[in-house]
Amino acid sequence: MSDLKNQTKFNHIAIAGNIGAGKTSLSSKLAQFFGWDVHFESTDDNPYLSDFYHDMHRWSFNLQVYFLHSRYSQILDIQNGDKTVIQDRTIFEDANIFAPNLYEMGLMDGRDFENYLNLFKTMSTQVKAPDLLIYLRASTSTLVKHIQTRGRDYEGSMSIDYLKSLNERYEEWIKNYNEGNLLIIEVDNLDFVNSPEDLGYITNLVQRELHGLF
Repeated sequence: MSDLKNQTKFNHIAIAGNIGAGKTSLSSKLAQFFGWDVHFESTDDNPYLSDFYHDMHRWSFNLQVYFLHSRYSQILDIQNGDKTVIQDRTIFEDANIFAPNLYEMGLMDGRDFENYLNLFKTMSTQVKAPDLLIYLRASTSTLVKHIQTRGRDYEGSMSIDYLKSLNERYEEWIKNYNEGNLLIIEVDNLDFVNSPEDLGYITNLVQRELHGLF
């Protein structure tokens, strides 16, 4: 375990990335390596996710509000706590990528989208950006491979065009990200789940970023 375990000058690390980029797996690995707590994205117990992938237009608003509330609660816990936490996806991705993408694709009504944005604006006055944002950049082919490997039934109907559109929005968001420290990791040629060398490469990158925060 890293000697950064007891550092107290930062408390919020977040991993951003498209569906299938490896956020949950890397969150677990880094939490174990550094001795951090971890807050995962609510997927297995999400009451809307399966319905959403079968009828995106009907369930898009419900799903996004669920994620918004879930991550807002996580951030409040992180900000009010005294432990270092790594978070699987951020509230900012919901508002800057997923909800706008659904709206632009005609999968969320304008009235619902405006309502969603107003809710996010209110919530965002109470939260701050993570001390370090780690962005996992992956090609669409890598995303598809990872999604197929994990075999979640409800993701079987996800279209490649949907993933491509999200990737484009991620790149635009990251290009203009100026809310704090940012580490971009290209994951197409990495297997940090099964390769200790690849995981070591990533932990070294993260350690350098964390030392730079002090």
